[in-house]
Parts: sequence; C-alpha cells; structure tokens
Amino acid sequence: MSDSMVLSARRAAEYLGDAVVALVTTLHLVFALSLIATLLAVSQARAEDASCGGRNLVDDWRANAPARLAAVEKEAANIPNGKGLFWKIEKDGVAPSFLLGTMHVTDPRVLAMPKGAREAYKAADTVIIESDEIVDEKKAAAAIMMRPDLTMFTDGKTIGDFLAPEEKETLETGLKARGIPLALVSKMKPWMIASFVALPACEMTRKAAGASFLDKQLAEEALKSGKTLKGLETLVEQLQAMDALPAEFHVQALVETLKLGDTVTDVMETTTELYLQGEIGMVMPMMKAISEEQAGSADDADFEQRIITDRNHTMASRARPILDQGKAFMAVGALHLPGTEGLIELLRKDGFTVTAVN
Repeated sequence: MSDSMVLSARRAAEYLGDAVVALVTTLHLVFALSLIATLLAVSQARAEDASCGGRNLVDDWRANAPARLAAVEKEAANIPNGKGLFWKIEKDGVAPSFLLGTMHVTDPRVLAMPKGAREAYKAADTVIIESDEIVDEKKAAAAIMMRPDLTMFTDGKTIGDFLAPEEKETLETGLKARGIPLALVSKMKPWMIASFVALPACEMTRKAAGASFLDKQLAEEALKSGKTLKGLETLVEQLQAMDALPAEFHVQALVETLKLGDTVTDVMETTTELYLQGEIGMVMPMMKAISEEQAGSADDADFEQRIITDRNHTMASRARPILDQGKAFMAVGALHLPGTEGLIELLRKDGFTVTAVN
C-alpha cells in the first residue's frame, strides 16, 4: 500500500470520529438545505427499516486484539481530562456553572444525560451551546445560503475533478448503496457528503423525522422555559473551519469513509458506548486504531488545529464573560473537553476551578 493510501486511511478514521462526535452539530443544515432534503427523499425508503446495531470494537479488541486495546488505553491515559462528561465550574464570588460534553446525535441513551446534569440544567439561568442558530433552521439555512461557496463548488468544478478513476468508482458504489446518485451531489463539497454518509441510517432517519440531537434539545427547552440562550460560534464560522481544509483532504476522507462500509455502524456504537462511560480520551485513539493494520506516519495536525483546537480557544474566550455571571449550563461536543488545549484546561487558565462531577 502506498504512503498516500495509508495517510488517507488514517485521515478517514479521524475524520469519521470528528464527524460523529464533534461536527455533527452542522448536520441539521443538511435537512434545512433544499438539495439535501432531496437526498433524504431519495434515501429515506432504504433507511426506514434500518436499526443502528453495530458492535463495540473495544469489546472485540479485548477478546481478540488485547495489544491493540492496550495501546489505545495507554494513549488515552496520557490525555488530560480524558475521563468524564459532566464538570462543575467555579469561581469566587459567583454561583457555580456546569459543563456537559455532548454527542450531537438523537440516540436516547445520549439524550438521557449523566446523573445530576438534568438538575443542574433546570437550575441554570443561562444555557450555552456551540451555536444558538440551531433552534431556527430556516434562519440558519438562509445564512448559509448567503455563503454557497462554503458548501458547494462555485467555481465550475465538481467532486469528480478531485478523484482518480478508482476513487470515483468507490464513491459511486458507496453512494449508490445509500440510494444517492453521484450526479445529484457532484457539486457539493466532499465534507458535506461525508457528513451525510458517516452516520448509520437509523440516525439519519431520526433526524429526518424531526428528532433533536442533545444540544438542540437543550436549546429548545431553554427558550421554552424562559432561560437565556447563548451561542459560542456562528454556523458560518463552523462551516468555514471545515472549508478551510484542502478539498483533497476531504475527498480522501470521504472515499475512505465509504470504504469502511458497515464499520461505520460499529464506529458509531463504539463511540457511543465510550461516551456513555465517560471515556472521551479514548475516542480519537480508537479511531486511529481502526486503520492500524494499514498504519503509517500520518500528520493531520492542520485538521486537529482548525477543527478542534482553534475552536476550543474561541469557545473558551466567548464563554468566559458568561461564566463570570454564574448559574450557566454549557453543553458542547465532548471532544472539545479533553487535552492540554481542551476547554477544561483553557477555563482553568482563565481562573475557573473545573472539577468532574461524576
């Protein structure tokens, strides 16, 4: 296998992990945009009877590949704040606030939230999420439509211009299996297509039927109960972060995601179970281990910098004055919490005491 194929395999696993945990906050746009609504109409019949299912790959490794699991656990153990979903934020002179790491999915297990989080949410005066624009999809879609260059090729190119013949065949076959003609999405940015195919059919079906993922549910409940709702980013900013990466990067990630086939469902189930156990630090090492048999050196520093780290700093900076008022409940994608430049460490550097609740 060539170095480029090894690199793209690694990218696919890491990209998929971010798609299902950290960036699916943008997926509601898929259902707001008319073109993607067409996609759902095409693929809906194939998705209605599907169940998520999937195997927990960690359990498989424990039984059949203990060395691989040990390597993942060792890497995860070195990630600061890699354990825990629910955190208390304190500063002298103000009432405490709380931070919840979320998965942007409609899985009922995720919607239940960890012990104590629901009570903290009810007691909060202010609810903070990644983007408060998610509660008004028509308004959000209108904002995105003003920047078509972020979601579509507007220079006359199509995704085919970035594909080798064998990659085009992989893409056509993978999309066809999901009931999507390549011609229908050929002008879409590859990361938009990847966001659509990186989730199991049951999750897409629930979203298409109007189910809210956790962050959106919390935002909707906040408005209904008279709480103040604050967003830390705009949707355009989130899309700009994705679009800033080279198209070739996203194309390779898309192709390799499709090559994963049914493993997508296994990845979703594994990620969900790690999330429910509070093992957030294991998510990205797990993703990398998926392609371990094809392992090689892969440097995706730009990807992690733009999609995770840069956004962490933006969120922390914008959350600071809100948290200074106290009695806030902040809910953001769980991958933004751990690490030396994760939200927990950044808030500590801002003078807050942040401790795991459970």
